Amino acid sequence: MAPLQITPVHPVLGARVEGVDLTAAVDDATFRKIHDAFQEYSVLIFPGQRLTDAQQMAFTTRFGPLETTIKSIGQERRLHENMVDLSNVDPKAEERLMGWNDRRMLYQSGNQLWHTDSSFKPVPAMASLLSGREVPPTGGETEYVSMRHAHATLPAGLQRRLEGRVVVHSILYSRSTIAKGLFDPEHEQELPPVRQALVRTNPFNGRKAIYIGSHAWYIEGVDDAESRRLLDDLLAHTTRPECVYQHRWTQWDLVMWDNRAVLHRGRPWDAERYRRVMRRTTLAGEGPTADPPYATRTPAWDGIIPEGVGV
Repeated sequence: MAPLQITPVHPVLGARVEGVDLTAAVDDATFRKIHDAFQEYSVLIFPGQRLTDAQQMAFTTRFGPLETTIKSIGQERRLHENMVDLSNVDPKAEERLMGWNDRRMLYQSGNQLWHTDSSFKPVPAMASLLSGREVPPTGGETEYVSMRHAHATLPAGLQRRLEGRVVVHSILYSRSTIAKGLFDPEHEQELPPVRQALVRTNPFNGRKAIYIGSHAWYIEGVDDAESRRLLDDLLAHTTRPECVYQHRWTQWDLVMWDNRAVLHRGRPWDAERYRRVMRRTTLAGEGPTADPPYATRTPAWDGIIPEGVGV
């Protein structure tokens, strides 16, 4: 096999990693290079990795402990509790494809909103690894943007005013923007809103990132309308077209991304015609980003955006 090669794919984030076989044990020196590239580029693409579920979990755990997936429509522990099935193949009838009018696919369509995995949990995910087992010939891409680059390109005054702020995140909020009733009542009780720091710092290199996405419901201490406007403006700033890396999937690609510093979204495809079978493993986070982790009340507005300063 050729020596390890790490090649940037976009000016803002992402690199292609070649010259490594992830179906076998990765030696320590090679793993250190991959680890450092992940901290630098935030998104890593490993082409041609014909991974089994067990091999994908084994490589993922080199970085740390795995996160357990939540219960969701049509996926309740269908695979391993640490493996998420993102597929339009009906688990009850493999020959049948689920279209976007299926309630299970309607739930999955939430992945087409800009988000970061598990920000709705008290301990949000550190990273995700997605394996393209079967991919459609057209559509179904995944897009990525850097919340680290977004923070670095904000006005200095706004950067200072975002420091120390807390955003309440909720998957019930984000999914409610798509349709009502996508969670059973007992599942809803297991998913209370949580508090997350609006600005997060990478412990490896000290780089800061704003921490937003579709699960971001409101900013504590900010008037509701102003809070929504600011979150929307920050999202628009983060997802400017020139900042987006679009990954067009080839079968057996493995893509890893940093949930602390990256937003991503899936793109639609003809789900009634083409199979798309993806497997995701998720690395557990280091700990809560805000204390206490669960939302309580919304304090009174005390100002955050000075007059005339926008995003």
